[in-house]
Amino acid sequence: MKVYGTSVSGNCYKVKLLLHVLKKPYEWIEINIRNGETKTQEFLVKNPVGKVPVLELDSGEFLSESNAILYFLANGTSFFPNELLIQSRILQWMFFEQYSHEPYIAVNRSLIRLQNKKDDPRISANLPKGLDALRIMDDHLAKNGFFGSEEPSIADISLFAYTHVAEEGHFPLNDFPNIISWIKRVKEIPDFIPIY
Repeated sequence: MKVYGTSVSGNCYKVKLLLHVLKKPYEWIEINIRNGETKTQEFLVKNPVGKVPVLELDSGEFLSESNAILYFLANGTSFFPNELLIQSRILQWMFFEQYSHEPYIAVNRSLIRLQNKKDDPRISANLPKGLDALRIMDDHLAKNGFFGSEEPSIADISLFAYTHVAEEGHFPLNDFPNIISWIKRVKEIPDFIPIY
């Protein structure tokens, strides 16, 4: 199994983190998105959208989109229990991550930390919706240890990737004590690895 990704990407980190905690062997292939490696014909065969991460199976088939890859890898494990309601709740949080969280928190992190565009008007525009997402998470965590299940799941892996580095996008995590506690719990998952 091979993973094509960019180490600083939270979406790529999700896949790397899950593979580590599941103890699944894989080969990491670092892709430089800044020099256009995802737009080459060789890469577009793997993912016509031209984005990372991409999972290459031993069969030679490819799978893209970080949360789809998490679902594929976790199927049949404790990170995606075999109970329909729990699975649906996990997916609910993963959809939340992609539509209500990532577009604001990940984008701000990218603009500030990775692209050095600290004056980009999108940063201030994204702050209210990003803070709303963090409030929703913090409220949930006031009554629950994890997202979608009583144990860590792929919803936690998905949300953790950009939440734990949200301060790099000017989102003050100290305002969300339940998120801070949850971040500590995720870091205690056996075989956890940091993003950097």
